[in-house]
Amino acid sequence: MSVDILVIMAHPDDAELCCSGTILSSINKGLSVGIVDLTKGELGTRGNENIRLSEAQDSAKLLKIKFRDNLGFRDGFINSDENNIIEIIKKIRAYTPDVIITNSLKDRHPDHENTAKLVKKSCFLSGLVKYKTQYKNNHQKPHRPKIILHSIQNDYIEPDVIIDVSDYFIKKMESVKCFKSQFYNPKSDEPDSFISSQEFLEFIHSRSIEMGHKIGVVHGEGFVTENPVKINNISSLI
Repeated sequence: MSVDILVIMAHPDDAELCCSGTILSSINKGLSVGIVDLTKGELGTRGNENIRLSEAQDSAKLLKIKFRDNLGFRDGFINSDENNIIEIIKKIRAYTPDVIITNSLKDRHPDHENTAKLVKKSCFLSGLVKYKTQYKNNHQKPHRPKIILHSIQNDYIEPDVIIDVSDYFIKKMESVKCFKSQFYNPKSDEPDSFISSQEFLEFIHSRSIEMGHKIGVVHGEGFVTENPVKINNISSLI
């Protein structure tokens, strides 16, 4: 199965917080999207890995993505060792995306920064003919995505690209709230965490408005790319 966009994130709920508006917009425009979560988020203060996996699938159904995989890497200890790289390359070569969306290059959570580096290296090696992988007992062909987009998470980074998600913000927040164990719930008796306050969801809302304001719309999602963005026609900028 091939997809146009493959979202590779450190934790379940990273995709929802960072780029679910873009996912919804892309699908509405006829593009196909899949998500690969690297960990089960088992070190999170609230919930547990089984709850997180169930919530991730609930969100996947809401977003209507093609698939959602989980590689089961160790939460809190993501690194660029070869075993991790091989597992990501297998997914890149299996799904042959043109676009990869992944975590932020700079963020308070080390897993986010480390995932950004891991995915970048994996994308490069995935394009090498002499780097061999097998997936489901089949030899894989090399494939390198055309562009990697890095999300903007807790730490502000000036965006290179902003997607208008004004029509999709309400549903974006519905996808975020699929993770009932993680975010604001006045009835929850679980311990407080960095992301469980009502103010955190207000921050997500404010960041969306801030990004939208930069491009003259109501809501936006910003991304950083380390390479120039190719535009085939200047009308794409209008």
